[in-house]
Amino acid sequence: MSKGPISQFIEKHYLHFNAAALVDAAKGYEKQLESGAKMMVTLAGAMSTAELGKSFAEMIRRDKVQIISCTGANLEEDIMNLVAHSHYERVPNYRDLTPQQEWDLLERGLNRVTDTCIPEHEAFRRLQKHIHKIWKEADDNGERYFPHEFMYKMLLSGVLEEYYEIDLKDSWMYAAAEKNLPIIVPGWEDSTMGNIFASYVIKGELKASTMKSGIEYMTFLADWYIKNNSNGIGFFQIGGGIAGDFPICVVPMLYQDMEMHDIPFWSYFCQISDSTTSYGSYSGAVPNEKITWGKLDITTPKFIIESDATIVAPLIFAYLLDL
Repeated sequence: MSKGPISQFIEKHYLHFNAAALVDAAKGYEKQLESGAKMMVTLAGAMSTAELGKSFAEMIRRDKVQIISCTGANLEEDIMNLVAHSHYERVPNYRDLTPQQEWDLLERGLNRVTDTCIPEHEAFRRLQKHIHKIWKEADDNGERYFPHEFMYKMLLSGVLEEYYEIDLKDSWMYAAAEKNLPIIVPGWEDSTMGNIFASYVIKGELKASTMKSGIEYMTFLADWYIKNNSNGIGFFQIGGGIAGDFPICVVPMLYQDMEMHDIPFWSYFCQISDSTTSYGSYSGAVPNEKITWGKLDITTPKFIIESDATIVAPLIFAYLLDL
């Protein structure tokens, strides 16, 4: 399929610096898929609240991504946007807010993420009502699942349909649920639903063991990597933090700790980053530093785009989707 106007625009105008890195990374991603490699995409920050689903969901449907790693916040916030979109509020002048104005937002049940406020009642509590029933049923039956599997169950059960406020095709979580796409959610406890689950454990209503752990996510990822690396597995990292730091370590773990010396390195690496590349930051480390940790090979195609992921990621996805 020939490239569309967005792709043609960036190929014509994005010729230098971070703009050129964007195009090079997109072409490298495309080459990986054409060679039969699989791709992991990692989501940090508030990419779901940034409505990345408008492009990312189609990436999933078109088999441009085979596995995802994301924070617990991105896991839940895509669904929150699905069921409560009309209740969100934008605050374009967020830089000018006083502490009192911030407190007023809290009093109104609005939790601010930069210029966007998530409504507590319509988003957090609406999900809590339904996910608790699914957690409780599993707990009562002695069943255990990963955080994303519980979310898949809730989405596919249809209990949220009455609340839908956006086009379902713009929800990347629903697209992932339909494909039963594997998702790694390291540090899920650091999320609203994680906090809510912990509260039920403290109150004695649920057992902590009903939720599968981060260690189990790593063992799941190790098994997946072993079974899927025949043509290579690429690593496309949006932002920094645990969403990227956790899964990239599966390769040195398998090589060094499992002594699987034939395990291949990640076959492609790209990070969209706004982190300072100094001061001991793992998120801001240049790709070559990952060679010393046994994550990337000398020959691995490596890209870093130092820019805003809310601008860059949709453009790269548009290129890959021939838009």
